[in-house]
Amino acid sequence: MRIGSAIVLIWLVIGVVAAVQRDYFDSSGPVDCAGFGTIAVTVIAGPLNYMGVNPKIADCDVDVPQPSP
Repeated sequence: MRIGSAIVLIWLVIGVVAAVQRDYFDSSGPVDCAGFGTIAVTVIAGPLNYMGVNPKIADCDVDVPQPSP
């Protein structure tokens, strides 16, 4: 179990490094759902980012309930 946990941790760290290299965490970072989704899938893709995978979330439609008047 410890080896599996270590592999998952290393996988996610590599994904964070890929997101940092693509400047997803800069000062003008994501301010919408698509931006946060792109960061999430980039981190989850991990080492696949270095094999040509470039995951992006193009659009994110979220229906947020509005408060009643």
